[in-house]
Amino acid sequence: MSALQQVTTEDFEQEVLQHSGRVLVDFYADWCWPCKALAPQIERLAADHPEVKFVKLDTDSDEPLSDSYGVRTIPTLIAFEGGKEVTRAVNPQSRAALEGLITTKADV
Repeated sequence: MSALQQVTTEDFEQEVLQHSGRVLVDFYADWCWPCKALAPQIERLAADHPEVKFVKLDTDSDEPLSDSYGVRTIPTLIAFEGGKEVTRAVNPQSRAALEGLITTKADV
């Protein structure tokens, strides 16, 4: 069971777009094996970076929201800061790729 906060269309704006700091959104589905394989790495990353908010969004339950962000392949991770997308990774395979989602600077 994931310790990451689940978000939906109903609370996405409040939990992600209105959050003042970095938010990493894991777009996933329960049936997705690559998503399941990536989950422990995301959990470790979340534990190592308490300054970042980590959430997950089920693309099956919230398909229109996923579509609005152009999520066509899962897992897709999108980093937001100040309500704007900073960077994204589709099916990241390494810790370095995940770290890049945390460390990429937002355009100010």
